Amino acid sequence: MNTEKLGLTKFDSKLTMAFLYVAFISLLIGGLMGLLQTLVRSGTLELPWGIDYYQVLTVHGVILGLVLTTFFIIGFQYALMAKTVGISKKQGKYAWLGFWVMLIGTTMSAITILLGKASVLYTFYAPLKAHPAFYIGLALVVVGSWIACFVNFRQLYVWKKEHKGEKSPLLSFMVVINMLLWFIATLGVAATVLIQFIPWSLGYAETINVLVSRTLFWYFGHPLVYFWLLPAYMAWYAIIPKIIGGKIFSDSLARLSFVLFLMFSIPVGFHHQLTEPGIDPTWKFIQVVLTFMVIIPSLLTAFSMFAMFEITGRRKGFKGLFGWFKHLPWKDVRFFAPMVGMLAFIPAGTGGIINASHQLNNVIHNTIWVTGHFHLTVATTVILTFFGISYWLIPALTGRKLTFKMNKLGIIQTIIWAVGMSIMSGAMHIQGLLGAPRRSSYSTYGGTEQATDWIGYQMAQAIGGSILFIGIILMVYIFVNLTFFAPKGVEEFPIAEEESDAEPTPMFLENWKLWVGLTVALILFAYTIPFIDIIQQSPPGSPPFDWPIGNS
Repeated sequence: MNTEKLGLTKFDSKLTMAFLYVAFISLLIGGLMGLLQTLVRSGTLELPWGIDYYQVLTVHGVILGLVLTTFFIIGFQYALMAKTVGISKKQGKYAWLGFWVMLIGTTMSAITILLGKASVLYTFYAPLKAHPAFYIGLALVVVGSWIACFVNFRQLYVWKKEHKGEKSPLLSFMVVINMLLWFIATLGVAATVLIQFIPWSLGYAETINVLVSRTLFWYFGHPLVYFWLLPAYMAWYAIIPKIIGGKIFSDSLARLSFVLFLMFSIPVGFHHQLTEPGIDPTWKFIQVVLTFMVIIPSLLTAFSMFAMFEITGRRKGFKGLFGWFKHLPWKDVRFFAPMVGMLAFIPAGTGGIINASHQLNNVIHNTIWVTGHFHLTVATTVILTFFGISYWLIPALTGRKLTFKMNKLGIIQTIIWAVGMSIMSGAMHIQGLLGAPRRSSYSTYGGTEQATDWIGYQMAQAIGGSILFIGIILMVYIFVNLTFFAPKGVEEFPIAEEESDAEPTPMFLENWKLWVGLTVALILFAYTIPFIDIIQQSPPGSPPFDWPIGNS
């Protein structure tokens, strides 16, 4: 199967670049907000002009955690689908419609936050209340992303009709899995926004059922992490091998790991609610067990990647126990940045196991440890892989070359990012073990006994955050250079082939009815009874979605 037979048209390039423009503008704005956050938390800065700390915190979380990631992922996936299965004019029109709906929604939510009308953080927990435009904007972002989902589904469907009996290109299979995960997961956040938050914020409902809203949010909130992570896995499985001169270790194993992520990343939201009353401990335990199931595809991925690294190195003649590792192309930023992100996933994954463990979660719950973990996963593993993708994707889309200078600057940027994040995230983890709360400003505990004990870690976070902001400035400069100023030329769109002696991929791995059916069954098993209990045990006389806790 020749996965590189399709060329990218100007239409394909413009579509993907539109999403990337929004993503990198978000990186700059969100990064600045992150810098301000760390400076405020350390007590070295007071925000001017009446700007509230939680306003800055909300911008940082929403812009980076939701806007940057979603726009980059959808844009990247459109490029992968165009390259492997193609995109028709009609599909392209719907893709652009989805982009504009998402952009309008993002703008609405961003304006309300900047005006101080939505300082509710990216989790927007009730009873915190935002302006209705914030929730309507979020709903539009979700709807726009659903349009992208169905465009991708249609792309693969059309390809399958024209290639009956053939296995689909690996990358298009992975994209569809990720968008299935996203679509099923966002049903939860769409339900809570449309049924609960919008009527409540408009004044049509006086109160809101907090536990229902949090349960629906975390039904979405944990698979969100895998929506971020799976595009990085796409690059690791199918693009990094080409960059280092190797081949995909196993097409079957790659597909299996993605199927397992689809099945086990959604019915696990209760592990974010282990300390909350109103949920039966038995169901919390069941969802914790399901949470640990996602360790399996992660270990499959680690095995696959390092097997591929070693096979490639041995084939090139590198000997000794770790000769293959030493001679990996460390000076190629297209490999170096994702590899650093990959290595960061080792401590990040370990922290995730701690977060999901019932007893250990009691130690770190709602402390800044969780923030440190979050920055190791999405802000290191995921974002460094996205940066690594950008070094070849942007030139391939704009008809330019990744120059030696930009490659070297990219390596410097990666090192700066790794150093800054190690300092900041490390300090967050340690401070979290000492009991420091997350989401709190210096004014919350300044002058207390704990503040004296924590000040060193706060300063370390400020130093790490400042280093990271330098890394952001460098990355934005590289983006602008590769988009507008790099010399014209042809840059490779690297898609690897599978090993010639690999076992054939079983066709049942593409049995979509089977995998979607099992996923839905697991969700119904994990959520139906506890959700009914939550509604039935609401205070007497309260409508199912209306728990009288008062307005904020």
